This record gives sequence, C-alpha cells and structure tokens, in this order.
Amino acid sequence: MITKFRKLLFVFGTRPEALKMAPLIREFREHPALFEVKVCVSGQQREMLDQALSICQISPDYDLNIMQPGQDLCTVTSRILSKLDKVLEIDDPDMVIVQGDTTTSLAASISAFYRKIPITHIEAGLRTFNKFSPWPEEMNRCLTSQLATWHFAPTVVSKNNLLAENIQPEQIMISGNTIIDELKWMVKRIESGDIPEKEIETSLLGKGYDIHRLKDNRKLILITGHRRESFGKGFQNICHAIRNISLVHPEVDLVFPVHLNPNVREPVHEILGEFQSDNNIFLLEPLDYPLFVYLLSKSYLVLTDSGGIQEEAPAFGLPVLLMRDTTERPEGVEAGTVRLVGTKREEIEFGVSSLLNDPVLYKRMSQASNPYGDGNAAKRIVDFFISQNRDNDS
Repeated sequence: MITKFRKLLFVFGTRPEALKMAPLIREFREHPALFEVKVCVSGQQREMLDQALSICQISPDYDLNIMQPGQDLCTVTSRILSKLDKVLEIDDPDMVIVQGDTTTSLAASISAFYRKIPITHIEAGLRTFNKFSPWPEEMNRCLTSQLATWHFAPTVVSKNNLLAENIQPEQIMISGNTIIDELKWMVKRIESGDIPEKEIETSLLGKGYDIHRLKDNRKLILITGHRRESFGKGFQNICHAIRNISLVHPEVDLVFPVHLNPNVREPVHEILGEFQSDNNIFLLEPLDYPLFVYLLSKSYLVLTDSGGIQEEAPAFGLPVLLMRDTTERPEGVEAGTVRLVGTKREEIEFGVSSLLNDPVLYKRMSQASNPYGDGNAAKRIVDFFISQNRDNDS
C-alpha cells in the first residue's frame, strides 16, 4: 500500500522540543495544499513549555496537560500513552513527528506504533553509548529509533550511529539541527526590531540582571543546568564551583537562569542564594527564548549541562564548558567548540579560569566552526516529504 503523508501530527511536551519543532511546523504550513498540520502537546513541562509556545507563535490543537506535582517518569509515560491514544483515534494522522530524547518523544512513539502510524524522528541518532548518561534520555532516543520510520540526523556522526544499528540508509537523511533555524529566526526578529532590544533589556532587568553592567568591560558567563544524573552531589559540586569562581573572578558576572525542577532549585538557592545580592552571581527565573538568545549573544562563555546549548553557543562563537562526563554531541568536542569538565568542582573551576586567563585557548575554542547546521534543516525535511508524496502520486 502506498502511503501519502498529508495529515501530520507533531507531538512534544517540553520547551526545547517546542523550539526545535517550531521552524519545522512553520515550514510545513507554508504548503497548505500539501500538508494538514496539527500540534499536540503533552505538558510534560508546563510553564516553560507555554513560554516557548507563545514566543514561537504555536497554538496547540490538543493539550494532554499531563503535568502533576512531583511527577515521576512512570507517571509521565503512562499518562501520555493513555491520553495520546485517544487523540490518535480522533485525528487519525498519516504520520506522527517527534523530536529528540524526552519521555514525551518515547511515549508518543510507542502510542503511534501501537496504532501502526509511521513515526518521523527529528534530531535522530545522537548517542553516548551509556544508557544511564544522560538518563533517561539515552534510552529514550535509542528506543525511539527502533520505532521510527524516518530519521533526520543532524550530522554525519548521527547518521553513522543509526547505520550501525541497522537502520536502512534510505530511511535516514542528514538535515542539520532545527535549533539553528530557530536561533537565526529569533536573532532576525531581534535585529529587525520585531522584538525590540530595549524591551528585552527591561525584561532582563525585571528578572534580576542589568545587561548594562557589561559596559564596564565585565565578562558574562551564562550558566544552565538541569540533568537528572547530576541531582544531589553533582549539583552541589556545580554550585560550590560557581561560588568559588565568583570569588576568584570578581570581574565576571555569573548569570544562572534556574530551572524550575526542585532538584535544581533547592541546591542552587541553598548554596548560592546568599551570594547573589551583593556579589556577581545572578539567579534568574527561567527566560523566554528571546531573552535567552539575547543573553547568549552578550556572553563570553557558557557553562552548561544542556544538549541544545552545545549547538546554539558555537553559532555566536562561544566556548562551551559541558558539566557532564559524556555527550551525545561529540562533533562539538571534535571541532573544539565544546570541552567536557564533568561535575567535579575543581574541573569546573579550572575550565573557567583557563578560558578567562588564556586568550590563545579562548580564541581557539571561539573560532572553531559550528558543526550543527546552517539554518536550513526544516526546509530540507519538508522538501524530503514533498518529494515522497510526489513519488507516491506517480
């Protein structure tokens, strides 16, 4: 039976997924005669997801609204499976599109598989080859790959990982990463005045950071952290390292938009809270994407455990110190834009001080090329499905 991919259902549940799906949703909607696009959000994250939906101008057709206080992975998975099945029954899409490595991605893939609906996996093929690092993301993406029909790998490395798992070559396409598309779209909106720079600066000030501090030749280190495998001692080490860096380098501002997860917020505010009022540590509430992009563009370096920032920061020529022991994005390490420092405070402190004190090292990392795409990933993906539908029509 020839399959035509007309009715598309995007399923996602977190802020990073929304940001990476947005350019693809917009691109598919440029072809209304060819594709009917609908969006289902799980609400795996709530407040942070809603922020992203608003700024990306996405209105969901379905909202599973599964988030509960103190939710665990089993609860998230089971609630998505149960609620999404009803959506699939009603909507009857030709294809379900998932992104990355979240619990929503895996649960949506299982739900679609149970109804024999083809699955497209965006950002496919990322691997650390350690099932507990990052946890549970590594197995989420591995299992999603086994269920998906189409795999859009951001890089050659990702494609080769899929080939090694016996995914057929004709089912894999190297597209680049859609986050670069979204980053460029957001920068264009800021530069054009669609999102006024003064409004962004005012919003940042309301969040607790005055960007004009940088006029005095201060340097900005942007910090993010949220990985489950770092909960507990890992996050305590990260916080103590940040505190020590602030004391050794008073000329540097350490700006930390703090994730809403209590396992992050509690150690951050317990260890760093008393230092933020009269020192150079700034703990902010989570930022809307325009504020984050603007802050990123003003930064000197990035200290993070995130996946997406490994791709975004090099677009601004920023070195990334990754507070993890493994990465599913080895391209950045190989290119020289990313350096692994783990969660030991001594390694974090040494990594930051090295970049602050060694201009040769900083120049080498900041001038390395970004291996994650050119901002045309969404167009490549949509063109692929236009071609598929044309072939199936003939």
